[in-house]
This record gives sequence, structure tokens and C-alpha cells, in this order.
Amino acid sequence: MDMRDLTERLIEFETVGGDEAEAAAWTRERLDELGFETYEWEADAEELAAHHSFPDDPALIDTDGRPSVAGVLEFGDPDAGPTLVLNGHLDVVPADEDTWSSPPFEPTWGENDEGGETLTARGAVDMKAPVAACVFAALDVAERVEEADLNGRLVVEAVAGEEEGGIGAAAAALSNPYPFERDAAIVAEPTELTAVTAVEGTVMKRLEIPGRAAHAATRWRGEDPLPRFERIRAAFSELEAERGETVTHPLYEEYPVPWPIVIGIVEAGNWASSVASSLTAEMRFGVAPGETVDEVEAQYEAALQAVVDDDEWLSEHPPTFERFSIQFDSAEIDADEPIVRTLQAAMAETGLPETEPRGATYGADSRHYVAAGIPTVVFGPGTIEQAHFPDETIDWADVEQARETIGETAVQFLQS
Repeated sequence: MDMRDLTERLIEFETVGGDEAEAAAWTRERLDELGFETYEWEADAEELAAHHSFPDDPALIDTDGRPSVAGVLEFGDPDAGPTLVLNGHLDVVPADEDTWSSPPFEPTWGENDEGGETLTARGAVDMKAPVAACVFAALDVAERVEEADLNGRLVVEAVAGEEEGGIGAAAAALSNPYPFERDAAIVAEPTELTAVTAVEGTVMKRLEIPGRAAHAATRWRGEDPLPRFERIRAAFSELEAERGETVTHPLYEEYPVPWPIVIGIVEAGNWASSVASSLTAEMRFGVAPGETVDEVEAQYEAALQAVVDDDEWLSEHPPTFERFSIQFDSAEIDADEPIVRTLQAAMAETGLPETEPRGATYGADSRHYVAAGIPTVVFGPGTIEQAHFPDETIDWADVEQARETIGETAVQFLQS
């Protein structure tokens, strides 16, 4: 089995909506066959419920039958050297087949404009090809162990539930599943083969605005929540723009909207000829590195309250504005961390251009490891612009490059 075979087979598992078990079992079998010592763990819902990122009610955290797996390779005197984790996730977001030009869970090979190979499928970028790159990077390191005089361990993780807040990674960070400590990690999310040392956090909020139903012929007798929602939306957009000017970070200067908000779901009414009796909107707010989820939440709550105070109906019938789902903390490590310097040296060694570390406007499992005191850098093939998109596509040369660079990083790190 080569890296292409492993990637194709992983893609064929429809690991959507908590259905990672079959893929995890298959991955563990392959890791075992390839010479890794394997581990498996499931998250404890009660333990996660005590974590501020997850819902307080364990029943709302789907952990049953969702194993995460890992393979470990030991080199030289493993206790005399460091342990490096190479992390990826098995779960993917759903795919609407009507918007795809090929079946999303069938790997489809093509060509880019330069004639290079491309792979299109759900998970090609986010992140089954990167998982395969980590596996084969570790195997490449094993072939160099004698010439490179290595001591330490490599751990390749394929975790569950990253798209739902990092269920598998959070469990690994909170309760170490290994009989050894971890010194650093690389999370192979798509970074366009650049080093990402800061990831954004997010607040997930649900807004419910009460109205009063009325027949369309006498709509003035009702209280329509839609224009009130538009005023709230405008206030949130103004705050987003203000935060873009006042909350600064050197790694985020390239982004036109550094701390974006998205109102992804809006539902109102139940009949076309009736004034809606209520409106529900679900939204995501960006949290800058150095900010807390609570701080950003308070700012948007204050913006909402200002609109409420200026509206007689809302003052008498206040909307609710509650958290839902998972909250993502922001995370950042210093560019001088050994794992960052080693990655940059490996990038130069493998022909990648010299670039300064960047920040990403998405969240990643790196935050769980950073919170546990494990310096973690994000580095992988592909672009986030393809993740979660129809016809998700990756340049295969970038996967090969990621394999080489991650492998070289591991060699240099285990020599340190």
C-alpha cells in the first residue's frame, strides 16, 4: 500500500455525522501492518462537558462509538529523545451531491492548469490526504533512522470529531492515551505548505427574536421580527468592522476581515401570508489570539442590548442570545519554539520558500494541545479555500511535498 492507496481508501469511508468507527478500525489495522504500535481511545462525554469549550450537558456531546487511533514508531533510545505527534482527523463535513461534478466519496483524479495531478473528493484537503502524508512521512523517517542517528518517538494520530470541536484531540490532550509524554505536535490542516502558529477562536450563538403573528392583510397588527433582525445584523457588522480596526495582530494583517462573523442559519415564520411570530438565527463570531471567548461574546451581547434598548417591542419582549454547539478557543505559540524553527529549517531543506509564520482565521485541534502545554504548529498541503467546498480538490504534488517536509522536520526534531 502506498500513500495514494491509503488516501483513496480513507476517502471512500463516509465519515460524516459521527460515523468514524469503521474508518478508524481500518486505519488501525493498516498502521499495525505498516509496523506501528497502535493505540485507540474514545472521548469521555462527562470529561468533555467539564471543559469550557463543550456543552455542559454530556448528553449533547456525541462520543459513543467514535474511536480515535494512533500509531507509534520508536527510534534508537526512545526515552532519550523527544516525542513528536503528527495529527490529522478522520471526520469530514457532509457533501451535497447535487453541487458536485463527481461523487464526493469516490476519489477522482484530474489535472490542474500546469498538468499536475489533482485529487477531488470530500476529505481530499480536509483532511484525509494530509493524514496519509503523515503516515508515510513517519515511515520515511524510519528508513533514515540509522543514517540520521535518531532517538525518540513519532506518533501519527487519526482522530474523531474535529469538525465538532475536536472530540478526539481534546480527549487526548486532557487524558494522555500514551505511556509517555509528548514534546511537540504538527497538525496537518491545509495551510498551503506554510507554518501557522496562531489559529482563531470562535463563539457559536443562537439568537431568538420574538414577534407577533398577524394575517398578511393586516400586517400592522403584528410585530415582524425580520426588520429587527436586520438592525441587529447591521449592529453586528459594525462591530465586526470596528474590531477589525481596533483588535490587531501582526499575523492577521493580510486578511480583509481578520475576525469574521457569519450568520449561517436564519429561520422565521411558518406561512407565506402571515407575519412571522419568531425568528431564529445561528451565528459564529471570530476570536483573535489573545482574546477569550467570554470577552468577545460580551462585546456582541452589548451590541445586541443597544438595539434592544432602542426598540420598544424588544425592550418588552427581549430576545434570547445563547451559546450552542462547541466554542473554539484561539491558540498561539511563539515563532521561536523549537518545533517552529525545525519546521522552517525543513521547509528550506525541501525546497519550500522562506516564509514567516502566519495566522489562520479558522480553528484547529492544535488549540487543545497548546492548552495542554504541547507546542503545536499547523502545517499541511492544500488550501482552506477548498475545505468544505463542492468539488474539494488538492494538488497531489503538494501532498508529496508535505510528506517530504514533515518527514524532514521529524528527522531534525529527533536529532535535537
